[in-house]
Amino acid sequence: EKAEILTLIDREGERLLTRDCAYAHVTASSVIVNRARTKTLMAFHKIYQSWAWTGGHADGETDLLHVAMREETGIERLRQIGNGAASLEILPVWAHVKRGKAVGSHLHLNVSYLFEADDSLPLRVAADENSAVGWIAIDRLAESVREKDMLPTYEKLLNRTNVC
Repeated sequence: EKAEILTLIDREGERLLTRDCAYAHVTASSVIVNRARTKTLMAFHKIYQSWAWTGGHADGETDLLHVAMREETGIERLRQIGNGAASLEILPVWAHVKRGKAVGSHLHLNVSYLFEADDSLPLRVAADENSAVGWIAIDRLAESVREKDMLPTYEKLLNRTNVC
């Protein structure tokens, strides 16, 4: 996937950092775990009706770590696990409606980062994107995530939190 992302960057340049590139654009995501590595912090995504990682579109931003850290959960103190990005993914996004407007199917060229946070800190919902925020038991993740095609990505990254 890294080679394909680099090919797209060569072809499209900075357009990939904005949603002006309708078929593919850059996103950054956070996998956040508690210190014990027993829970992951997720938001209930309104569009997908599923618990999901946090993060978002680059929207012109070149600092993808900063994009990944744009918190939708209310937790402001994240400690990065490891150095740099943990993974790159090309993720399909199927056609949907967002804020009353049709969005066509496209690809997210995603950069994933790993973080640790204190699971006793208060949480906050980002009402424009999510309807809930919470700590999900990692061993029960499959019961909470409705986007089953995302489970292998989440599991891969959660496993990396134990080796970084």
